Amino acid sequence: MRISFENKVALVTGAASGLGFATAKAFAESGAAVVLADWNEMAARSAADELAADGYKTLAIACDVSDDTQVEAMVEQTVAKFGRLDAAYNNAGVQNVLAETADSPRDDYDRVMAINLRGVWSCMKFELQQMRKQGSGAIVNCSSLGGLVGGSERGTYHAAKHGVLGLTKSAALEYAARGVRINAVCPGLIWTPMADQMVACGQGEALNAMLKSVPMGRYGRAEEIADAVLWLCSQAASYVTGQSISVDGGYIMR
Repeated sequence: MRISFENKVALVTGAASGLGFATAKAFAESGAAVVLADWNEMAARSAADELAADGYKTLAIACDVSDDTQVEAMVEQTVAKFGRLDAAYNNAGVQNVLAETADSPRDDYDRVMAINLRGVWSCMKFELQQMRKQGSGAIVNCSSLGGLVGGSERGTYHAAKHGVLGLTKSAALEYAARGVRINAVCPGLIWTPMADQMVACGQGEALNAMLKSVPMGRYGRAEEIADAVLWLCSQAASYVTGQSISVDGGYIMR
């Protein structure tokens, strides 16, 4: 089955690298005009230029998803450029500083929540205002295995990702009868630049320990998350809403 987004417009946050770029590329290859948003403007432009060089329609936008004003402007620029918004992948996120709950820094808690949870809320808020006008659209929020299970020294991150699932289900209920579907993906152990950062911070052993719990015995690829996002945003998933799809090599079924 070939999924097509011809004459559609897709928006991806955290699009300069990793899961975001893989998904933006997949949308472009499926025919969509793609908005690549990232806090790092130069990286967003570079990613958009890479796709544009292959003939795809792109727009790069600098956006810190923790800033409501920037998020609102991101959606406005998308509609001003392409006239509509059909699909959105709210992917931007960060890891927390590893610490037991008793030692967790307040400023780190605020930073992670602002990006990973409030950022998703803000993106949905303004995306849904446009999709509500259109009477159509699909949103996929990026949660995590951390949205389904707990994790030692990762309480802040896991709390935010659990919260993403609550936002997803609640919004899905609100818009189910109005032509807008909202789902979430829960990536497992996927090798991305974020994984590289974790190794650089001395978390390589922890990643290898997690890998032993993956029934498929390997890391996932960013493209495998992109495939799930595109399916959820497509008409092939037209009767799917409010769901959290775990793409994890079987980890969660243990």
